Amino acid sequence: MKFADIKNDVAFHKIFGSEDRKESLISFLNATLQFEGEQRIKEVAIVNPYQLPKLKSGKATIVDVKATDQSGRSYIVEMQVADKDGFGKRVLYYFAKAYSNQIKRGDQYRKLKPVYFIGILNFDYTQGRNYISRSQILDVETGEQTFKDVEFTLIELPKFKKKLNKLQNLFEKWVYFIKNAENMTFIPDDVQDEGLKSAYENANQYTWSKEELDAYDAIYIREEDERARLDKAVSKAMEEGEAKGKIEGKIEGLAEGELKGKIEGKIEGLAEGELKGKIEIASKAISKGFDNESIAELTGLGVKEIEQLRKKQK
Repeated sequence: MKFADIKNDVAFHKIFGSEDRKESLISFLNATLQFEGEQRIKEVAIVNPYQLPKLKSGKATIVDVKATDQSGRSYIVEMQVADKDGFGKRVLYYFAKAYSNQIKRGDQYRKLKPVYFIGILNFDYTQGRNYISRSQILDVETGEQTFKDVEFTLIELPKFKKKLNKLQNLFEKWVYFIKNAENMTFIPDDVQDEGLKSAYENANQYTWSKEELDAYDAIYIREEDERARLDKAVSKAMEEGEAKGKIEGKIEGLAEGELKGKIEGKIEGLAEGELKGKIEIASKAISKGFDNESIAELTGLGVKEIEQLRKKQK
């Protein structure tokens, strides 16, 4: 067997969005949300079922499956392979849209049913060490769940480190399958759940059509092209930043040199002016009959310089 990478658009939709194999989505939802007894999902209607033509031209970074169950509850299962700016806000926007679209204007609010968001992320998002986090709207002081129609579950694949022989429950087996299927060649012996077993069978590429395989490969080609464009853009930005730094350095150096020249010119000008003034005072003092020592004390000139002035005046 050769299993597909479940994080790929085509594989993700084929596993969780197939109308003829809904048992996989039902099993995953019940295991992830820990639904027991009357809460358990028995039937789902997939809002956006598996359609190959759409997938072949769709986005490669965000993939979702939307469904409702027998009691009207809604589910958004999303796979995101790359960390994007505004991820949290986009999740809230999708959630709010799914919640509000359940009723039309004029309908009673009590008709609204809970909406569950499950995000499978191929990157770290939360600060905690646990690979799964569940968020609800709770009272800060008491911990009471004040609004019960809202729940977000995040599964961060990089934080899931368990080995195949250490898996303890169905949910862990599902997460292991999503993260590692592409590196596996057999269905583990302890997989008894029909939904998970069906997912393994559906992920076996040897059973896929040529169109599905072509679309699967096209997703990877598009992802590689996008990564190459990003790398090129980053390299170009770094080169431009380095060139800009060199130019700014030269400009700064020239500016500093120019300023230094101006300062030195002013100092030199002041020195020449001061010396000229001293010489004029010394010349007048000589003509008045002052001795060299007195003139030196008065002007700060040396005795030899004063003596030269005397010779010039004579």
